[in-house]
Amino acid sequence: MEAAGYATLTRQTGLMREMQMIANNIANAATTGYRAEGMIFSEFVARADGAPSLSMARGNTPVTSQLQGALEATGGAFDFAIEGEGFFLIDTPEGERLTRSGVFALSGAGDLVTMDGFRVLDAGGAPVFIPPDAGRPGLAADGTLSADDRPLAQLGLFRPAEGAALSRVGGNLFQSRGEVEPVEEGRILQGFREGSNVEPLGEVARMIEVQRAYEMGQSFLEAEHERVRRALDTFTR
Repeated sequence: MEAAGYATLTRQTGLMREMQMIANNIANAATTGYRAEGMIFSEFVARADGAPSLSMARGNTPVTSQLQGALEATGGAFDFAIEGEGFFLIDTPEGERLTRSGVFALSGAGDLVTMDGFRVLDAGGAPVFIPPDAGRPGLAADGTLSADDRPLAQLGLFRPAEGAALSRVGGNLFQSRGEVEPVEEGRILQGFREGSNVEPLGEVARMIEVQRAYEMGQSFLEAEHERVRRALDTFTR
C-alpha cells in the first residue's frame, strides 16, 4: 500500500472514533453536568531508509469542552451547581474523581452522596456528613453548609494541579492524572443544576461532516484497491 493509502486508512480510524464521540455527546445532551468531547487529529511522518516517507494521521486525542452549561433552578436542598471554574470531589471505589454534576442526596448513614452512591468530599477532603436531626441546610457564599444556625461542612471546588491531565472515566466523572488543588474563583449555587454543555444542532451538523469525510475516504480506498487489482491483472497476463 502506498503512503496515500496508509494516510487515508489511519484517517478513517480517527474519523470512526470521532463519530463515536459525537454520538456519545448527543446521547448525553440532557445529562446533568456533562462535558462535550471533541477530537484532535495529528500527523505522523516517518522516513524509512531507502524508501519514501510515510504519512499517517492520528485521531486519538480527546478534548473536553469546559464551557459553562445552562443553570436550571430546582429548589432542591441538595442540588448544587457550579458557576465558573472547578469540580466537586467525589470518593469512589477506584479513587477520588471530579464531577460537575451536583445532584446529590443523603444516604442512610447521613453522608452526602451522588446518584450512584459515591460520597461527596468537603474542602478538606473528608466526607460531607449531615446529622439526621438537622433541618434544611443552607449554603453560604464560601460554600459552608449550615442548618439550625450551626455549620455542618464546607463544600469545596477543585481542579487538576498545573501539569496534571484530566481524563474522562465515566459519563460525567473525570480523573486527574496528578494532584488536585482548590479553586477560589468558582461559586456554588444551591437549588440549581448545571445542564450539559452539548449543543445538539452543532453536534448533528458535525456528525454529517464526519460522515461525508469518512465516505470520501472510503471511496478513495475502494478506487485505490481497484487500481491495484487492475495493475496486478495486467502484469499477470
